[in-house]
Amino acid sequence: MTRHPLHLALLAILATAPALAQDAPAAQGPRTLDTLIVTGTRVADRTVAESQSPIDILTPEALTATGTPELATALSRALPSLNFPRPAINDGTDAVRPAQIRGLSPDHVLVLVNGKRYHSGALVNVNGSQGRSSSPVDLNTIPISAIERVEVLRDGASAQYGSDAIAGVINIVLKGRAGTGGVSGRYGQYSAGDGAQYQLLADAGFGLGADGFVHLSAQGAHQDQTNRARPFIGTPTATSAPLGRVVQRQGDPEVDHGSVTFNAELPVTEYLQVYGTGLYTRRDSLSNGFFRPAGDPRNIPAIYPDGFLPQINNVTTDHHVTAGLKATTAGGTSVDFSYTTGASEMTFDILNTLNRSLGPTSPTQFYAGALDVRQHVLNLDFGRSLEWGLDYPVTWSYGAEWRGDRFIQSPGEPLSYANGGVVAPGQTTPLPGAQVFSGFRPGDGGDFDRNALSFYTGLEADLTDRLSLGVAGRYEDFSDFGDTSNFKLSARYAFTDAFAMRATASTGFRAPSLQQQYFQSTATNFIATPQGTLPFDIVTFRVTNPAAIALGAEPLRAEESTNYSLGVVLQPAEGLYVTVDAYQIEVDDRISLSANLTSAAVRNYLQSNGFAGVGGGRYFTNAIDTTTRGVDLVGTYAWMLENSRLDLTLGYNYNKTTIDRVADNPATLSAIDPAAVRFDRVERGRFEVGAPRDKLLLGGTWNVGAVEATVNATRYGEFTVRGSTAALDQTFDAAWTLDLAFAYSLDRWTFTVGGDNVLDQYPDEVLFANSTGGQLPWSGSSPFGFNGAFVYGNVAYRW
Repeated sequence: MTRHPLHLALLAILATAPALAQDAPAAQGPRTLDTLIVTGTRVADRTVAESQSPIDILTPEALTATGTPELATALSRALPSLNFPRPAINDGTDAVRPAQIRGLSPDHVLVLVNGKRYHSGALVNVNGSQGRSSSPVDLNTIPISAIERVEVLRDGASAQYGSDAIAGVINIVLKGRAGTGGVSGRYGQYSAGDGAQYQLLADAGFGLGADGFVHLSAQGAHQDQTNRARPFIGTPTATSAPLGRVVQRQGDPEVDHGSVTFNAELPVTEYLQVYGTGLYTRRDSLSNGFFRPAGDPRNIPAIYPDGFLPQINNVTTDHHVTAGLKATTAGGTSVDFSYTTGASEMTFDILNTLNRSLGPTSPTQFYAGALDVRQHVLNLDFGRSLEWGLDYPVTWSYGAEWRGDRFIQSPGEPLSYANGGVVAPGQTTPLPGAQVFSGFRPGDGGDFDRNALSFYTGLEADLTDRLSLGVAGRYEDFSDFGDTSNFKLSARYAFTDAFAMRATASTGFRAPSLQQQYFQSTATNFIATPQGTLPFDIVTFRVTNPAAIALGAEPLRAEESTNYSLGVVLQPAEGLYVTVDAYQIEVDDRISLSANLTSAAVRNYLQSNGFAGVGGGRYFTNAIDTTTRGVDLVGTYAWMLENSRLDLTLGYNYNKTTIDRVADNPATLSAIDPAAVRFDRVERGRFEVGAPRDKLLLGGTWNVGAVEATVNATRYGEFTVRGSTAALDQTFDAAWTLDLAFAYSLDRWTFTVGGDNVLDQYPDEVLFANSTGGQLPWSGSSPFGFNGAFVYGNVAYRW
């Protein structure tokens, strides 16, 4: 990015924080049109119904009605624009699954907790799942027991919040009231007989002084593994899996999860208050790799006579703490000063495995290393009302933010990556490293950091009782790759009380994460050569690695976006509310992970130029431009009957992403291999057709006396998984799922029984050619997974 000395002067006359909220609840629950919003606006009394951009308010009732203990899964069942597939056999991605909004990258969404930036997850997704190449926030580290509501802004907001807000903002507002609380317990299991889950939740609010509070929450949960793999039915060979036995696993991991949070506020004087939030989460996940048959050269029969299924044990720990103070000056200016720190650490332990190159003395478990991200944020925000002779005051907001980021990659124990020199029968070279996940090597490790300083300013006003306008601007300067300026314009005009239009135009950006800049790992891949199929070390290079530079890697740049939206707001009858919002999002210099560069020309070049043992690699690159177009429709109707109430909800999203440009190969790569393909058809498919083209939600909640019945039907549109050749492509048909829940309230108790996917719907089975001899019949890109029906019961007590 280039620097412009007039940026700050220009931004001084711009305005930040226009009202960016939508107007209808995204799922059944109490009416939320009059809910005051804090996301995307700095006007103190802006409601959902008055917003200039689409925002969904998800209440605790809406979240718990989805029947899941995971926040990301709950959001996917309540929001038509959110896609949350459940990949399996994808290393760390099994434990930390990425979620997409509007078909964009999972890290195109900014996550806030009580309006403060939440840290990203430590994992960078480098395997074959939706969201490959992203390093997003792990939404499931935030416990549902602590949430008062979730505000989901479906609009670009970089001018207000900075990096990552290309697709929108998810703001989790924590519970914060004295004298309230509750406990609940939940148990469930899949109809296939596995995947048992239990969950315990508790929260309680206590008074601090005369008007303050501290609200505490805790949550613990356990989940058993699921398995939908089948026996091998291919042609038997000396290295194939045994016929007639299920030796592979394909499904959800085993998970133990615990979280504690606090949210506190204490008025010191009439004009000054201090506040703080804190969150700690620990999750222990056990997932599976590919089965190594007894005759596989990667096995040692003296250790595993029948072959072995290697496993990955990931332990993630996350913490997030904010401390701040709010004050109001004598002149009426509000001041908010805060410090936020957050971190995510993910460790890798490889179990039930071996290092083939160590021979029969190999250990069977290894510590393979760790990834760690840390974040520090200082915010200073000001706001005041200006009397400009309009019908209503003008809200002026301005402020500054400093952010420091750090990424640490720690190597594993030496034996996890060592080459012990023992050659397997039939091979010509050793196969080093722990099977399924070779440990991070000392050369992969490192400690990297950067900082960024930003300034924003903005105006928002109701010019009349029908017209509201907002303008926002932000300048941000990064220590490692330059600066950027962004703006946003928004407007809403109510033609009548029943009909309004709204529109926004904005630019945005997302800085490359430190993980994308500096993550590096080495894995052994088998490549066909004239001498036979041989193992080569394939490296996911950091872009500063000399070998990566030789293959055309360049320093990463920020992704830049241009967002447009146009919508209508309809309230044609009492209790009926409908919004329709069309959008277009152009993202230039989008960051992606290249395809594996493993041709003979590449291998020969690396071997002859000092990169001994390296058989090819891949790296992150700003290789593509994309355009995403779509439409969101949300409708709710509250039907008041004589002795009951029926709340109906409709949600629909249509979304299409096209790749507008693929960068030419750098000259250095073309000189090595003129036929090299950095961005192949598999990756194109992941971006353009890998997520459902559309999604439809139909929901209803009927309340009569102490009984509540909830029905939710979801239609997931078709999606396509492309292979290395067109013959391996497969398009999966659209599918419906049905969720039911019945609750009975007795005094402060609520008893619930329910079922998710009660019709036991599965996606289409994958082509046999893609199923590893019939063992893996399900696609990890399925938007509703492949576990089948789930039944559960819940008991809750509230006060």
